[in-house]
Amino acid sequence: MREEINELAKMGPLPSYKIAMQADQLEKLERYTQLIASIQKPVTDEEARVLARLFGPDDCFELDETLIHLVESAPGWPLWDCLEDTSNDWIQRLRRRLENAGISSP
Repeated sequence: MREEINELAKMGPLPSYKIAMQADQLEKLERYTQLIASIQKPVTDEEARVLARLFGPDDCFELDETLIHLVESAPGWPLWDCLEDTSNDWIQRLRRRLENAGISSP
């Protein structure tokens, strides 16, 4: 697994944009941004599973959109085990994207 993905896993889910804008959180937001931007597609299935756990409560300045594209680049996509937490809006979005493409869960 790539080091930047390991670091993201240690940092945990993205914060909401309201929290990310707090002065004491700006460095952390910048680090999230740098790490996510440095990841080249495709990601492995294992990496996609880690990235799918990073979805926060909102788009965190569109970082979640970038995560969506990274997760979807995994060779084994869709990884249904990543899509079980339907309380997360971003997981719901990934599921809708699959449904719109005519792909349904097994």
